[in-house]
Amino acid sequence: MAREDNRHRMPTRRAYLKGASALLGGGLLAGCLGGNADSADTTTSNTTAGTTAGDATNTATDSGSYTVSMAPMGEVEFDDVPESIFTRLTHLAGMAFALGRGDDVNAMHAPGYYDALWNQFTPRLDGVSLDWTGLYSSWKPSREKLYELDSDVHLADPASVYALSGWNMDNIEEVRTNIGPWFGNQFSDTHGQPPEEWADRYEYYGLWEMFERVAKVFRAEDQYEALASVRSDLLDTVGANLPPEDERPSAVLVGASDLQSIYAYRLDDPGFLTAHTRPLAPKSAFGPDVESTTTVDMEALAEADPDVIFALGGMHPSTDIEAIRNGFRDSEVGQKLGAVQNDRIYAQGARYQGPILNLFQIEMTAKQLYPDVFGEWPTYTEGPYPEIPTEERLFDRQRVADAINGDL
Repeated sequence: MAREDNRHRMPTRRAYLKGASALLGGGLLAGCLGGNADSADTTTSNTTAGTTAGDATNTATDSGSYTVSMAPMGEVEFDDVPESIFTRLTHLAGMAFALGRGDDVNAMHAPGYYDALWNQFTPRLDGVSLDWTGLYSSWKPSREKLYELDSDVHLADPASVYALSGWNMDNIEEVRTNIGPWFGNQFSDTHGQPPEEWADRYEYYGLWEMFERVAKVFRAEDQYEALASVRSDLLDTVGANLPPEDERPSAVLVGASDLQSIYAYRLDDPGFLTAHTRPLAPKSAFGPDVESTTTVDMEALAEADPDVIFALGGMHPSTDIEAIRNGFRDSEVGQKLGAVQNDRIYAQGARYQGPILNLFQIEMTAKQLYPDVFGEWPTYTEGPYPEIPTEERLFDRQRVADAINGDL
């Protein structure tokens, strides 16, 4: 890859104190392949079989540094555990939070919105707090701001940053070399197609597969294992008690701020955006011929007639979930929907969920879909995640709080 002349760079102390992240084969364009499937958050790879750079390795070197592998970066070398953390999307910010590093995040997409949403869940975890207010909003980051932030690691997919206007391969390499390594994966969200220049080194991961790799970056494998054990127990509980397929309701996730043009999302697509719905195996109200995300009107929704409607972001404090319900009830077409007539319009959280939201959202969605099996979901209108009686909880909050706080 061509590199910019050093005269055009703005080197920082990290360029001298920390070695550049070593990518597979020594270059940014090296391939990255391999990886394991996740039983409840399955992934597929579009890479060539037989290579192992995508495996969840964490290899120490003679110098005391260590490497961690993930596509599309390949082998990334770290001299020290990163302290300051840049993120773009909240699945990766949520992973830092799950490892007790949430307050070390210095940038993320829509920090005010997601701070408020994440803090709908933290009240149910003793001793856990989070403050993302005032952070740099990094949906379209500038190189100048990245130099200013001077982050030890960029938990962001370099392929997705490359796809932004104003970025090229030289820019990606410049940031990696002069500031800190990239470590992220975005296109696993829906198994979408990365930019052509990155396609031959891309691989898709489940949410928890990616989390395992991020935990290795922070040398926090014990915290990952503790949380993964909670998730395993939760999935065992769910899997052992799912009703037969012919008794499962049909459902759809919608963005219902505008009932004239409704964003509708499938619940069974591959990718980590459905990591909380796929284990529960509801029937998708829209068939396989409908795209992952589509825009529908009330008539199309009535034709699909879902038994359950999930309102995306309905748990956010700025969202009036009761107004959404009333919007359906007041619609001449909407009021005929089975979900409306049976009061089965439920608030949801986020699709770009980290591990902690994933645990809560599996529990809440299980109760919303199968109340006769997993217990009734309280009617939610506002406030934090409802207090569930201890005997009706599907996972142990204290185990989760202890893992986040490092009390293992």
